Amino acid sequence: MGVVRNATLEAWMKESGYSSNSLAEAVNSAVGELTGNVGGLDGSSVRDWKAGRVRWPKSATRVALEKVTGLPATALGFVPRGRAPSSAPAPPPEDPVERRRFLAAGTALAAAAATPASGSHRRIGKSDVERLQCRFDDIVARDHRHGGQSGIEQKAAALADEALALQSSGSATQRVRAYVYGCAAAFRSSAMWAAIDGRRYGDAVTHMREAQALAEMAADPTIKFRIWSHAGTLYRHMGRPSEAIAANDVARNLLITRRDPMFACLGHARQAACYGLTGEATAVQRALGHAQDALDRADPGLARPAWMTAVSNGAELESLALAAHLSLGKFEQAESHAHRSLALLRPYMQRDRALNIARLARAQLGQGEIDPAVATAMSIPPDVVARHPRVTVTIGDFSLKLRTRAASSALTRAWDAYAHAHLKNIA
Repeated sequence: MGVVRNATLEAWMKESGYSSNSLAEAVNSAVGELTGNVGGLDGSSVRDWKAGRVRWPKSATRVALEKVTGLPATALGFVPRGRAPSSAPAPPPEDPVERRRFLAAGTALAAAAATPASGSHRRIGKSDVERLQCRFDDIVARDHRHGGQSGIEQKAAALADEALALQSSGSATQRVRAYVYGCAAAFRSSAMWAAIDGRRYGDAVTHMREAQALAEMAADPTIKFRIWSHAGTLYRHMGRPSEAIAANDVARNLLITRRDPMFACLGHARQAACYGLTGEATAVQRALGHAQDALDRADPGLARPAWMTAVSNGAELESLALAAHLSLGKFEQAESHAHRSLALLRPYMQRDRALNIARLARAQLGQGEIDPAVATAMSIPPDVVARHPRVTVTIGDFSLKLRTRAASSALTRAWDAYAHAHLKNIA
């Protein structure tokens, strides 16, 4: 039998916005997280998958691909060794409405399966909480790679519902129930963050309110901090700095910031970004100074949630300092923070890296360095710009300011030609 093309994988990639190169990069990063050694795939490897020349990837690659896509390899059109490939045509890409119905139905089925039959005595315990925590860490890892995709938002919201369904599936101690509510709040806060990152602010507000209620039932200061800190970011991106500062104040005054200065660092740094919007340069410097002091006092070896990774090594502080100085028009300082943030960001934090490169281009342009600014902006892969709404908006702002600053420059014409050819969403 001849080679059968994997149309199922091709359809999934098209629907999810992946090119062969970008999927190879995502899988390589996932292999690195799983094994400690980054994978060696390139675009030709993925093209071999699509062409059907590779019917069943190696085990580590296959597990990493399943981690990236959230689907088993067989659902992506791969065929285990020893099994004949189906000659039937691959199904067409899912209709988005049907996909949402499927997700909703899946959540309902999971809830039904979790509910014990009459007379049964299921006990909810530590292993259930650990399972939910592992799935939360996976959502955080997906966010680092892919940013505010609607699929991440939907998955996180569905997992929050699954955690709540678990509550009614059996008996548990008060402490375990609090942990489960905390997991539900964490999932809902991730849905909130994905919506913020995707600039779907109305959805983010809805997730925020549900997350806040769940966090109260959990009585967990760590997840409360995350939700209120995200609320500050939400209001900042909505252009409502006063509410952003108030929300950040709630986060900064929680007990967790006194127990662990790393949380205080994040609270002060996000406050600095808010002050940047209001043009308060002195307040920005004061907040960044407090953030650095807190980072210096924090114990680097302390166990923290996965979403604090970029805070623990200083990358998030540099990123927020970059945003604050960019808002103030202090472009030289912004460029300095951009370079430091890019040096500290982990390789798999693709969204944050692309966003900070776009901000770096804007900082260089603000200093009149048009040639390096254009080169920096062009260094972001076009598919990454298209996938991440905040990167799209930042590059769009760069493009507008470049035309305003140097309308007749040959570099501006070169940028316009590049944007027209590769960046359809901002050209």
